[in-house]
Amino acid sequence: MSVAVLKPKDNPLDAIYAAARDRLPGTAAVADARSEAFANFARQGLPHRRIEDWKYTDLRAQLGTVAPLAAAPQRAAREAAAAALAVHEVVAGALRLVLVDGAFVPELSDVARLPAGVSMQPLCAALDSDAGTDLLANRSPDPMQALNAALATDGVLVEIAGGTELRQPVHLVHVATRVGTAAYSRSRLVLGNGVRATLVESYVAAAGAANYQTSDMVTIAIGDGAELQHIRLMEEARDAIHIAGAVFTLGAKARLNSFNLTIGGRLSRYQTTVTFAGDGSDVLTNGVTLLGGRRHGDTTLLVDHAVPGCTSRENFRAVLDAQGHAVFQGRIVVRPKAQKTDGKMMTRGLLLSDEAEIDNKPELEIFADDVSCGHGATAGALDESLLFYLRARGLPEADAQALLIEAFVGEAIETIADDDLREVVVAAAKRWLKERG
Repeated sequence: MSVAVLKPKDNPLDAIYAAARDRLPGTAAVADARSEAFANFARQGLPHRRIEDWKYTDLRAQLGTVAPLAAAPQRAAREAAAAALAVHEVVAGALRLVLVDGAFVPELSDVARLPAGVSMQPLCAALDSDAGTDLLANRSPDPMQALNAALATDGVLVEIAGGTELRQPVHLVHVATRVGTAAYSRSRLVLGNGVRATLVESYVAAAGAANYQTSDMVTIAIGDGAELQHIRLMEEARDAIHIAGAVFTLGAKARLNSFNLTIGGRLSRYQTTVTFAGDGSDVLTNGVTLLGGRRHGDTTLLVDHAVPGCTSRENFRAVLDAQGHAVFQGRIVVRPKAQKTDGKMMTRGLLLSDEAEIDNKPELEIFADDVSCGHGATAGALDESLLFYLRARGLPEADAQALLIEAFVGEAIETIADDDLREVVVAAAKRWLKERG
C-alpha cells in the first residue's frame, strides 16, 4: 500500500504559521514547543481517509481553504459578541468566562464574581511563565491536536481548590464574530480532591459570522472523590468548521457525567479521551447529534480503563435529515491491571431521509479477564406504525415525527442531572426540530 505524505513545503498551513508565529504569546521555551508541535503536524499533514481514526472525516478533502489566524478582537468584535451573548444567555446564574475569536475577554466575563476557592487566569498570561510549555504539552499523535498546540492564542485556566462545592456552573462561552478566519484556543480545568462542580461549554456565532474555523482543546483533571457535571453545546454557524477535543483524567472514586449536543457547523469533530487513573471511579458519557442539510458531524471517543474497579457508560444518539452524515467512533480499552472493569457503549442512529448516512464503529480492546464489557450499534427509520398511531389521533405528520424524535433523543438527554441545564438542551433540540437545518 502506498501512503501519500504531505511534505512541509506542500503544507498550505506553513504560510499561516509563519505569519502567526510572531504574534503568538509565550516565552522562548513556549515558542520552541510550538515549533515542535507544528513540525509534528507538518509531518502528517491534514488527516485523510487512509488514517484509520479519520476514515470517515477526510479533512484533506473536506476542509477546503485553510483560513488565516483571526485577529485579536477589537471593539466591533466585542460589541458583536456582547449582542450574541444577550441572545444565547441560557445558563442562569452561571459564572461566565468568554472567549471571542479565541481570545479571553475580561469585560464580558464574571471574573469578579468567582467565589473563594476558584482561581482563573488567561492562557496567554500563563504562557509567559515558566510553566508555559506544560500548557501546550500534547501526548496525542493526532495531527489536529498538534496544530492546536502550535497555534493556540488564548483560553482559560481554572482551578477549584479541594473540598469546594461550587453551586454555580462555570460557563465557558466561545463566540465567533469573524468571516473566513480561524481561532485556536486551549483551556484547562483542575478539580481538587472532593470538589463538586459543573462546567458548561458552548460555541455560538455572532450576527454576520460566517465561513470561519474553530479549533479548541480542553484538558480536565478530576481529583480523588471529586464530581464533575459537564455539558457541551455546539451551535456554530451553519458554514463553520469545528474541530475540538477534550481530555479527561479521573482520580480515585471520582465521578464524571458528560453530555455533548452537536447541532451547528458544516463540518465538526469532537474527539474525547477519558482515562481512569484511580480505582473505583465512574463515567457516564452521553451525546446527541442532530444534523440536516449536507452537514457532517464526527464524535470520536476513547475510554481508557487503566486501573481496577471502574465503570463507564456511553450512550449516543444521532438524528439525520436530508443529506446529513454522522460518524461515531468509540473505543473502550481495558488494560491488564484493570480487573473488575464494567464498561458498556451503545450508539443509535435515526435516519429521516434516504440520503442521510451514519457510520458507527464501536470497539472493545480487552487485556484483562475479570471484566464485564459490551457494545452495540443500531440505525433505522421512524417507526411507521407509531407514526400512523399518532396521526390517527389527530396529530399532523410533522408534530408526530417531532414527538417520536424527542422520545428517541430523550433517553440520552435525561441523563443530565441538573433540571435547568437539561431544559437548555431540550430547548436547543426543539429549535433544531423546528428548523431541521
